[in-house]
Formats: sequence, C-alpha cells, structure tokens
Amino acid sequence: MAGYPMMAGGVVDLSEGGKAERFKALALPHLDDVYTLARYLLRGASDADDAVQECYLRAFRHFDTFRGGPIKPWLFAILRNVCHAAYAGSARLVFTADGADESQAAPIWREHGDTPEQAMLRRHESETMRRLIGELPAEFREMIVLREINDLSYRDIATVIEAPIGTVMSRLARARGMLREAWIAAEGGGVSR
Repeated sequence: MAGYPMMAGGVVDLSEGGKAERFKALALPHLDDVYTLARYLLRGASDADDAVQECYLRAFRHFDTFRGGPIKPWLFAILRNVCHAAYAGSARLVFTADGADESQAAPIWREHGDTPEQAMLRRHESETMRRLIGELPAEFREMIVLREINDLSYRDIATVIEAPIGTVMSRLARARGMLREAWIAAEGGGVSR
C-alpha cells in the first residue's frame, strides 16, 4: 500500500492522523488548480476562496470514499457541486477577468528580453482571452477551463461533470469554436458566422 503511513509490523495507519497525511500528500498539490476553476466558475476571489475551502473540507470529510486513481477530477467534481449548490440561481456563477492573477510564470522557452511593446501585446492578449472565456456560457466556459487550463482528459472531465465522453467532446468542440469566433471578432479580424 504505497503512499500510506505504515506502523510497526507493516500495518497501515488508518487513524485520523494517517488520513490527514494521505489527504495532504494527495490533495494539496492540486490546490492552485482547484482555485483556478473556482475563479472561472464564480464572480470573485472571496467566493472562490470560500468554495475552495468548502471543497477541501468536504473532500477531507469524505476522503475514505476516495477509491484511488487521479484525485484531481474527484476534487473538481466536489468543487463543481459546491459551486452549484451554494450559488445556484444567484447568477454568481460567472467569471470576471478583473482581479485575475497576473503573477503566472512565463514559460521556460520564452526569452526574458521582451520589448515593452511585446510585453504589452502579451498582456493585452492574456486579458482578452480571460475576458472571452469569462463571457462564454457556463457549460462551455467550464469545458475550456477543465481541458485547456487544467489539462484534464476527456474521461476525467466526463467524471467531473457526470456526462458521457461524447458530450464532453461535443461541448469542448463547440466551446473552442465559440472562443475562436469571439477572438476573431475581438481582434477585428472578421465577422462571426
């Protein structure tokens, strides 16, 4: 039983302390990804903070029901349920680009010698993309965030949203098309179909 604290004699430690250590080791590395999804699903940082806290409390409380495999989709499913239960009908399940975290690290392949013009263009493109993703209808925004930002597989997304893989693929294709058309329109490069 790799990854579980062992006691004398090879007995697995299933005490609360052992549970806490296992949960910490498996779930905490995904905290930033869970928060990112919460930010895209909810209006502000405070709501996202609350939802992530509730997600992790529920996940810890029900950690004994986790049956292994990737924990990230399991956490996303809990977060999604928290967001929908807590904010259902309140129209707060909308991401706004204001206040988004600007401190994301540059990819290692990018040279640090950007000119001021290149830096401004990159910032403009990033802000525009966040805004455009935030303007997508909720079911399509969620697909883009889960696949393109959090890099979940179609199968993991299907688990999170409790839908068949075909539905995931269809929604993702439609979301990408909508995002592409919105990008072209925002850049003044053409007329949407």
